[in-house]
Amino acid sequence: METTSYFEAQQEAKQLQSRIASFFDTFTIGTLLNTSGIRKLKGTTPLVIFQAIFMLPFQGANFYRGIVLNDNVAFGKDAAYELLASPKYNWRAFMLKLSALVCRYYDALTNDDRVKVLIADDSVYDRGRSKKVELLARIFDHNSRRYLNGFKLLQLGWSDGASFVPLDFALRSSVAKKNRLQESTKELDKRCCGSKRRKEATTKTPAVLEEMVKRVLARGVRADYLLLDSWFCFSGLIARLSKDIPVICMAKDLKSVLYCHKNVHVRLSELYKRLRKKPGLAKVLASTVVEMKGGTAVKVVFVRHRNTRKWLALLSTDLELADEEIVRIYGKRWDIEVFFKMAKQHLNLEREVQLRDYDGLIGHTTIVMTRYIFLAFEQRHYDDPRTLGSLFHACCDEVADISLLESMKRLLALVLDAIRSTGEFSEQIISSMIDVIMGTAVDILNSHQACTSVLNGKTVK
Repeated sequence: METTSYFEAQQEAKQLQSRIASFFDTFTIGTLLNTSGIRKLKGTTPLVIFQAIFMLPFQGANFYRGIVLNDNVAFGKDAAYELLASPKYNWRAFMLKLSALVCRYYDALTNDDRVKVLIADDSVYDRGRSKKVELLARIFDHNSRRYLNGFKLLQLGWSDGASFVPLDFALRSSVAKKNRLQESTKELDKRCCGSKRRKEATTKTPAVLEEMVKRVLARGVRADYLLLDSWFCFSGLIARLSKDIPVICMAKDLKSVLYCHKNVHVRLSELYKRLRKKPGLAKVLASTVVEMKGGTAVKVVFVRHRNTRKWLALLSTDLELADEEIVRIYGKRWDIEVFFKMAKQHLNLEREVQLRDYDGLIGHTTIVMTRYIFLAFEQRHYDDPRTLGSLFHACCDEVADISLLESMKRLLALVLDAIRSTGEFSEQIISSMIDVIMGTAVDILNSHQACTSVLNGKTVK
């Protein structure tokens, strides 16, 4: 029995190596590294070192055990550290080239009418035990409601509703110097990639995000909308981003964010009170077109909160988009939450290396995102029969896009996570909320099916 398990494990390892080698060949990883200025160092090609670091989580090893203490690798630890920590290597160019190729591959599998989106969000890059990491800062974590040592990972990705591709990122320190625990320690030419990344780390989020979106669109990545969380819902940022791409954003009821409705400037909660609500159990309660500060016209859609009398609000700069379509498209933002969880818990984003060098963190984060692109690519091959060849592409239906029901489910999941993070309700109360919601949903579906059966019966007669 043990022998059988051993051979099965060996076979799985060989299959994994074969799939990774195929991925590297399909998207010419070696060529992309070379054209991004990541070239041969200390007798070993960057591709060999890159692939060795890439394989670590699949082998159950971290950087220290898998690279530093491993005598079986064909290079020394200094070569690996140099690959990650060189300020001259353009990791951003490499990632944009790779992700653009993958996005074009996915585009070929779907119709032109299918909505593709960019998704932007940030997450905490935790380095709680560190003290001397370059540009380390005290960062506020909105989930735990406390400050911790680390960075803010500002992420921009692409989704077609079936696959998510990380496109670009910024590992941000704090703009306020008093919150930075360490400053930059390298003397660098201001023209090199490392210097530009360090400057970006202490730049305000709106300016960084705007540049990221422009870079991605200039690379030729096709997207119809940009999806944002409520942390980005400010009139100035919405106005700047909507010049390049229509924006759909979760709106938050803030005193500082006002909307002009019938020549009166009101906050979001007051706007909701002014509108006439749809009767019954409609998912969309109300919608209206208003202006934000600066004159940007937006459509605000209020969605029913199933387990309380509260509501959720979505904002769209595309005024022609239907209410239900705004909700459905915004449901694709859930993909980036899955990405963050996968990168941290399974691809070892935060705990694989203990580098103090900021360039090293950038290089390692890029490799982690390449791992996710590989896994998403493999998942797409497993789910989508169109990837099997031209005959299957012609005969098979494309992978289904996200539905309105699935979008509502994802929004509810986000709300429940927010409720848990407050700590005001026990898990028993939250479970009761879920039971009530699901019970109501089942009753509605049963009623709908009963009505459909009656109508079909009448039609047959």
